[in-house]
Amino acid sequence: MENGLEKKYGLPTAICMVVGIVIGSGVFFKAEAVLVETGGNMPLGILAWLIVGAIMIVCSYVFATMATRYEKVNGLVDYAEATVGSRYAYLIGWFMATIYTPALTSVLAWVSARYFSVLMGWDITGGSCLVLACFLLCVDYALNALSPRIAGKIQVSTTIIKMVPLLLMAVVGTIVGLSNGQMVQNFATISSGTVSAGTGLMKSTVAVAFAYEGWILATSINAELRDAKKNLPRALVLGSFIVVATYILYYIGLNGAVTTEELMASGEAAAKMAFQRVFGGAAGTVVFVLIVISCMGTLNGLMLSNCRSFYALAARGEGPKPELFKQVDPVTNMPNNSAILSLAFAAFWLLYFYGANLTAGWFGPFCFDSSELPIITLYGMYVIMFIQFMRKERDLNGFKRFVMPALGLCGCLFMVYAAFAGYGVKVFYYLAVYAAFMLAGNCFYRKNA
Repeated sequence: MENGLEKKYGLPTAICMVVGIVIGSGVFFKAEAVLVETGGNMPLGILAWLIVGAIMIVCSYVFATMATRYEKVNGLVDYAEATVGSRYAYLIGWFMATIYTPALTSVLAWVSARYFSVLMGWDITGGSCLVLACFLLCVDYALNALSPRIAGKIQVSTTIIKMVPLLLMAVVGTIVGLSNGQMVQNFATISSGTVSAGTGLMKSTVAVAFAYEGWILATSINAELRDAKKNLPRALVLGSFIVVATYILYYIGLNGAVTTEELMASGEAAAKMAFQRVFGGAAGTVVFVLIVISCMGTLNGLMLSNCRSFYALAARGEGPKPELFKQVDPVTNMPNNSAILSLAFAAFWLLYFYGANLTAGWFGPFCFDSSELPIITLYGMYVIMFIQFMRKERDLNGFKRFVMPALGLCGCLFMVYAAFAGYGVKVFYYLAVYAAFMLAGNCFYRKNA
């Protein structure tokens, strides 16, 4: 096979990658953040989940259309090359390999360590949690590098496991809330805060952006997916709808279990409180076990993609030492050199996340949330791709060529605006770091590779 990777994944694994990467830690703590930002306005909170979910579905549909037309090694990079050009594709691949994927992977390692520490009653502050996060990062790397088939099976099983508490709360919480009147009260009651509807909605969409992100990484197994031109579009669209429906139903069920005031005041313990109300005290421990599994499943999905980042560049003759990083182990069928370098970048971003967000701030004004701003950057990079797609794909019908890409374009611009509205001057410090990485990456671009 030309690219050295065998077709070992089917449609269920691809769907579970989309659902498993997106549904993770975010849904468990962003529900309360949305209520805080909207001042307890539950309908406005549901609208925020719908807006960002709709943006994800529209963008996934556009990329699903691209997937039926372009297929090589790394879906997103292929699409960028076909729509904009080889240099732009390389820069997106470099951004994904050095900033986006390792940064998100490192954050999920920390979140997994944090929830595991809560479950065990350990300290969740200071260096101990960081050490545990490093350990989980290395364990998940070893699993993906030594046995990618097992990693794929774990992705399917953890996706199923993490859906259990979400669906239980969505169904039982809604029934309980309707029977005792709690649901009606929460819909009718708005906290006495001073948050305006417009400001609250804008802040809420920023808050849930992290909870919805990661679906695009499923395109990284394009070359390893059986019948990719049919299965990848199905996985992107079906997975996105599953995620949006699950989030909104969970959010509604959560508000049927406890009052909005309790959710806003309880912070990270809100999920545990809600499950205890509905299922009894023992369920609090059970749900924390499932939350830990959920986070680790998300970490596994991100690491699965992260390990292939530099391979995707090297397969095109791009990046540092392409002849080294495009090697595939004949026993495990994994690009181990790529995986090792990707692990190093994830470790770097884990250290940065700790120093910038969990301490007094080691980097002065260059302290930004590495779990969120890279996400908005990717939406910004989609803009020119969507414009070029509309310009070039003349044999598509009007709906696929103009309507959906235009909607996706509007959604991407909205996310960029939300970043500036939510983060202010921090965005410019982040962009300085982003520019430094991109300039360094440009040195490895080979025009005629």
